[in-house]
Amino acid sequence: MNYPNLFAPLDLGHVILPNRILMGSMHTGLEDKAGDYDKLAAYFAERARGGVSLMVTGGISPSIEGWLKPFGGRLTMPWHKPRHRKLTGAVHAEGGRICMQILHAGRYGYHPLSVAPSRIRSPITPFTPRALSARGVERTIGDFVRCARLAQDAGYDGVEVMGSEGYLINEFIAARTNRRNDAWGGDAARRMRFPVEIVRRTREAVGRDFIIIYRLSMLDLVNGGQDWNEIATLARAIEAAGASIINTGIGWHEARVPTIVTSVPRAGFAWVTQKLKGEVTIPLVATNRINMPDVAERILADGEADMVSMARPLLADPAWANKAKAGRSERINTCIACNQACLDHVFQNKRASCLVNPRACHETELKVEPASVRKRIAVVGAGPAGMACAATLGERGHAVTLIDQASEIGGQFNYAKQIPGKEEFHETLRYFRHRLADTCVDVRLGQVADAASLRAGGHDEVVIATGITPRHVSFPGSDDPRVLGYLDVLARHQPVGARVAIIGAGGIGFDVAEFLVEHAPSPTTDVARWTREWGVDMQLRQRSGLQPPQPEAPARQVWLLQRSEGRPGARLNKTTGWVHRATLKAKQVTMLGKVGYERFDDQGLHITVDGEPQILPVEHVVVCAGQEPNRRLADELMAAGMKVHVIGGADVAAELDAKRAIDQGTRLASAI
Repeated sequence: MNYPNLFAPLDLGHVILPNRILMGSMHTGLEDKAGDYDKLAAYFAERARGGVSLMVTGGISPSIEGWLKPFGGRLTMPWHKPRHRKLTGAVHAEGGRICMQILHAGRYGYHPLSVAPSRIRSPITPFTPRALSARGVERTIGDFVRCARLAQDAGYDGVEVMGSEGYLINEFIAARTNRRNDAWGGDAARRMRFPVEIVRRTREAVGRDFIIIYRLSMLDLVNGGQDWNEIATLARAIEAAGASIINTGIGWHEARVPTIVTSVPRAGFAWVTQKLKGEVTIPLVATNRINMPDVAERILADGEADMVSMARPLLADPAWANKAKAGRSERINTCIACNQACLDHVFQNKRASCLVNPRACHETELKVEPASVRKRIAVVGAGPAGMACAATLGERGHAVTLIDQASEIGGQFNYAKQIPGKEEFHETLRYFRHRLADTCVDVRLGQVADAASLRAGGHDEVVIATGITPRHVSFPGSDDPRVLGYLDVLARHQPVGARVAIIGAGGIGFDVAEFLVEHAPSPTTDVARWTREWGVDMQLRQRSGLQPPQPEAPARQVWLLQRSEGRPGARLNKTTGWVHRATLKAKQVTMLGKVGYERFDDQGLHITVDGEPQILPVEHVVVCAGQEPNRRLADELMAAGMKVHVIGGADVAAELDAKRAIDQGTRLASAI
């Protein structure tokens, strides 16, 4: 059998799960409106069909006070059950099982009705919560129990009680947020009473034949969190109270240690779950940055956990489990942990999706169906937009030729994959190589497409995905050979000195800065090295698992400059931008805004900062100042009267955006 541990059954007593794959909870935005539950049902059904043994929904609140945001998803009244039956019915029809996560946001609630154990505002929300009274605590426990009963009535196979990530239950457990001195706080035993009572009373209410997963915060990563003895004691109490499974929670949302971004090593926190082995007898679930079958198999084979939880990897590829079981792992569309279309969308109150799979959460709208008329189509440019478009056209039955002057597919992905922490882009290119072959796309590399050959090729339509041209910056000395473009560094591997100025502090500028300051190999491939850099105590001798960070010395001295006012990197993505800024700060990168570029000479780069002159004693300057659409070929073909579509960077090049490129290419191909 392929991956024998991953596909071994798991006996929970009253039910046997067919494998060890748990689809972890992730909010999609579809949970919040009754009218979206048909879409949510299609989303879960596709993943049940893909072979996952057990799924957990996004967080559903047990009360209005527990909302993540106003009018968020909740299950509090009998008339809420029909919408949830759509989910359970769809999953059961595909032979799957599904649990509903009960999540009380506590002080993370983005609304004025939020409550918490104590009146302490979160640093990531503008609302100060109301402290629950003793009576309010009892009422809240009752809310959890009622919600679980309603979930059982709605056909769910179980519930997951969300006790981690800094939400209400986690707030009760930690001295950081629980300043009470009553039956629900004051010492560790009284602080943990709240989750234990929730699990105990829920088990009494739902009976024995209903799954209760408890999401346990095993590593708080915030000051004033739990120590390991408290965590192990709580785990034993949760088991005794009636939990079926304990799932691992890592970090609070306000923690300053990254836990799920792509720069976190694969399975970077499985060691935490392993430490709890032997403390309890019920199954333990490892989580965070488990995205490929070999990683999951190793965790299980080494006894680090009994199950593995994956959320975003199943956004990326709903057939992940079936592909792994069939020995087709090379066909898995791997989650690259970029967060750009999933978490970033949710934090913007938009529906989640996936950068590498735009169909995620859009299954009922973005369908890939056989074409009614088979066409001959040329796609020029094998970057993200072109690859996605060509593969989708091939899946629909069109005769597709994909042309690129480079020697390999991938376009800008071939540069991104070199950035420390972005090694997962190798996986996306591997996936597309197989997908293009499987869909019979005629891939022609090392070939320059021109208007004459395309007109003579008998193509019904042409898709132009020729990408971008880097923008030049002109100042005295900018023609010096020591002034490089980012492609000189990442594509042509030109040598760069020990002191470097980077012009442009957008996404590319940050990528180049990380490339230049990091020693090879990247710490993202080494869990012990990475945890030292970020200040995570793998021995868990320190409360909350925190210790002073020990960043390695930078490989170069770097200045990161931007012409506009404000903090460099302020426009980076919400869930990952802070990680990039913190990384460069740890590497002693000087970041400057409101910079004027005067000249470059043997003294270095002469600049002004807010009008004040400075000389940066650099040996090289790297320009990352944006790009222009490369659409010359498109204009020529349009002038010749051919039917042309323009996508990706050739369409909009304001900032390189693989999410938009892949989505645009997929949607165009689905419509032709």
